[in-house]
This record gives sequence, C-alpha cells and structure tokens, in this order.
Amino acid sequence: MSLRKSSRTNSSIREITVTPDFCPNAAGSVLFGMGNTRVICAVHISDDVPPHAASKNKGWLSAEYTMLPYSTSPRKPREFQKRDGRSVEIQRLIGRSLRAGIDLSKMPGISMSVDCDVVEADGGTRTAAITGGYLAMMLAVKKILNNGTLSVNPLTKNIAAISVGMLKGEMLLDLDFSEDSAADVDMNVVMTDLFEIVEIQGTGEGSTFTIDEMNRLVTLTKEGIAQLIEIQNRYAI
Repeated sequence: MSLRKSSRTNSSIREITVTPDFCPNAAGSVLFGMGNTRVICAVHISDDVPPHAASKNKGWLSAEYTMLPYSTSPRKPREFQKRDGRSVEIQRLIGRSLRAGIDLSKMPGISMSVDCDVVEADGGTRTAAITGGYLAMMLAVKKILNNGTLSVNPLTKNIAAISVGMLKGEMLLDLDFSEDSAADVDMNVVMTDLFEIVEIQGTGEGSTFTIDEMNRLVTLTKEGIAQLIEIQNRYAI
C-alpha cells in the first residue's frame, strides 16, 4: 500500500507541464512544472566566452539558480550582494549537468547562460531546473541553428534529473516537499538519455542505507528519467 497522500504509486512521477517560449526575450525558454514545483528556465546567447574556453576555441555554458521570494512560505528574502550557499551549490550542479549534454567545441565564440528561477517550490526544484533547463537549451539551439548563428547542432545527449528517496522503509520516486522533508534517505539523480549517470547526490537524512538500497533507488529513477526525456523530445530539433 502506498504511503502517498496523492493517488500516485511509489514509482510514478508528478504531472509534468511545459509552457514553451515563456520568456519572449530569451533565445529559448520554458515554464516547467513537476506537480506544484514550477521553474522558469531561460537561455541567453552571447559572445562573452570566458578565457579558459576561448583559448581552446570552445564555447561555454553557465547556469544561475534562484528561488523567488514568493516561491515558498514563509517568504524567502531576495539574494543581492551575498548569495545563499544552497543556491550557489545548486547552480553549479545545474551547470555541470547541462554541460554533460553539449559539445562546446561545436559552438566556438558562443556563450550560453541558463537562468533557472523557481516560482513555486514543492520539492525537487534542482531536478526540475535541470530537466527544464535542458529543454530551454533545446529550444535555444533550434533558434540559433535556424538563424545561422550556429551551423552544427552541439547537443549530444538529453539530460534529465529526478529525486528519489526512502520513507518508512518504502522507496518513492519524485518526492514532493512533504515526502522529502520526512524522508530517511534523499537522493537526486541526473542521467542522460542512455541512462548514463551524470551525477548522484544522496544523503541518509534520518538513517543510513546500504549499497543494495542505493542501487535500487538509482534503478527506480530510470523510469522517471525515461518519461522526462520523452517529454523533452517532443520539442526536439
């Protein structure tokens, strides 16, 4: 019997919603929702390539992540001069993850900035930002291929991410906040469309877990990753 308050089974993901071209001034953008978690992901294209990439005749991709004040209750203060350590850690994760799906040597002189702004947080904001961020990249690359800024598609593999955890001895896929906050084990998994692992972040919040349990949790994410990538590919080039 499922522990979930919703009608979802332990191995099902929340409803996915995608609003493409949500930000008209961006090269590619989406309002990406996983249940009640919603993130605006928008891509900006420029020629501001950092020296370490330009010296190798490569382009670059960076990411920024923030939770808007009204995304949570109580209100989350805006980050101005001093960035929140959690936000910095998450945006580095997003950047690393998205760079795993792009060949920077195929976009010399081009810099891609992916902004991820959480407008509603109900668990899994970083995983939603990664999946939505890649979708926004797909839309941006399609646009700059069409306008001649790029002549070759630099995207090499889909990137998607999802959370998984253990609560009262049961394994749950795609945790919402009520589940995540009570979970004994919490894990975020980033994969490619070939189910290659890009990154795993796992913590025994309330208890330790075994190698076998870790492997079963990672295997459980494959079903969710496959569904997310299928949704991404509806917008493929």
